[in-house]
Amino acid sequence: MTDASSLPPVLTFEGRRYDLNALPDDVKELVRGMQVADAQLRFQEDTLKVLAVGRQSMAFQLNERLKAIEALPEGG
Repeated sequence: MTDASSLPPVLTFEGRRYDLNALPDDVKELVRGMQVADAQLRFQEDTLKVLAVGRQSMAFQLNERLKAIEALPEGG
């Protein structure tokens, strides 16, 4: 039985696998940069979801408050 943590790290990129430890340092730095960018994208996507839910809640509240206020006549 092999321990998964004893296996060398593998980079899978565009369908090809690479031994991460054997890559040149500049390539490893690019991989780290991509990981940071991916993490930031996930964070920003989550932020957008929170903002969308908040906006939806405010729209609901606005709609509820406006029900008691008479609207202007149409067309003018």
